[in-house]
Amino acid sequence: MLLYTSPTTPFGRKVMVLIRESGLRDRVEEITVSGSPLDPGSLPLEQNPLGKIPALVPAGGGAAIYDSRVICRYLDDLAGAGLYPQGAELWPVLTLEATADGILEAALLMVYEGRLRPADLRYEPWVEGQWQKIARALDAVEARWMAVLNGPLTMAHVAVGAALGYLDFRHAVRDWRQGRPQLAAWEKVFAERPAMVETRPA
Repeated sequence: MLLYTSPTTPFGRKVMVLIRESGLRDRVEEITVSGSPLDPGSLPLEQNPLGKIPALVPAGGGAAIYDSRVICRYLDDLAGAGLYPQGAELWPVLTLEATADGILEAALLMVYEGRLRPADLRYEPWVEGQWQKIARALDAVEARWMAVLNGPLTMAHVAVGAALGYLDFRHAVRDWRQGRPQLAAWEKVFAERPAMVETRPA
């Protein structure tokens, strides 16, 4: 299998962590690409016409699979890793994964606003609005979801870990840990898992 990704994309990191946690590392070749919404660069447009990564080409070729949530479900099913539980336990995991992805989407929009929009056209209230989404989501995780995160490993753990790692990578000055001691303590331990260390952006 071929995975088109980048060391700094948090959605790609989700997939790369799952690959390592599920024992698929020797079955997936990770191909580094780069680009932006303004310039596709080397992004795999033939694999994903939206020009987004990650994108996965299954073994034997065929149509690529995207986005990160679809790829993760595919790989988890392929490996039988069980990171998506069965029955009623699935829905909290999917909801928490969606919450983490929403954090990432808002964090990426903040980065794009600072990097891609000319300085005289940047709209700081919009940036702050994105951060407020992130803050509310983090507060919800602290208040509602720690029982899931303190339980057996699921895709929710991977998604939240990737989201928090991206906040440290791109928005460290915001100090997401402030006022969230349980989540901060959880992240400190989870970030040291070998799969997280190996995929940490630099």
